[in-house]
Amino acid sequence: MIIELLLPPLLAGLAIALVCGPMGAFVVWRRMAFFGDTLAHGSLLGAAFGLAVGMALYPAVILCCVMLALILTALQRQQFIANDTLLGIVAHTTLALGIVALSLLPQVKVDLFGFLFGDLLAVGLAEAGLLWLGASLILLVLVLNWRQLLSITVNEELAKVEGVPTHLTRTLLMVLLALLIAGALRTVGVLLITSLLVIPPAAARRFSPTPEHMAILASIIGMVAVVGGLAMSWFLDTPVGPSIVLAAAGTFLASLILPARA
Repeated sequence: MIIELLLPPLLAGLAIALVCGPMGAFVVWRRMAFFGDTLAHGSLLGAAFGLAVGMALYPAVILCCVMLALILTALQRQQFIANDTLLGIVAHTTLALGIVALSLLPQVKVDLFGFLFGDLLAVGLAEAGLLWLGASLILLVLVLNWRQLLSITVNEELAKVEGVPTHLTRTLLMVLLALLIAGALRTVGVLLITSLLVIPPAAARRFSPTPEHMAILASIIGMVAVVGGLAMSWFLDTPVGPSIVLAAAGTFLASLILPARA
């Protein structure tokens, strides 16, 4: 009975954590945490849009996140407003729009707490399978474009000289991040997904001699956090999403205590 209840959420959480490792590494390297936070807030607007037009949740959220990622990528090239200010405006505006839009749908019963903080225990086996399929596709694209993505992260000007299509590669990274955030909406929710993207890579950084090592270790730490968060939720009856984040934070604190690599 316990296995039947916890297996789908566990599989779904592991799928998200697996992808959050390498994607989160790029978020940390490129200092994109605020960008990811903005996309996460925008995903709530996508959910409201899907409910309003009768569209399935995941396609609606994916559509909104990808469109927002493309718009933000274009807007970040302007010189009138600082990027962090622009992201702050868009993040809070889209979050407010999403909440207001959901409140204007009286014919639809919405679990706002689930959207904001995740509802991993509600994930079924079929949905977990779709998440693993999506995670596998994102990882495949990452592996195929790893060197180009790493090149623009280390030195974008040098990458451009070497023939790397920097704008296209940067846009690809944003779209992959949008797809990941859309898929993670049901696990840790809108307000907590950025923490799962940032905390495991931050914990892995001190122990990683290479970028690839850091990406793999971040995935492992994220998976440990998922297992620990689910266990905490099961035994202490705490919300799953915040429990996973607390477990991830625990691994980060442990990483500060343990001796770093030589």
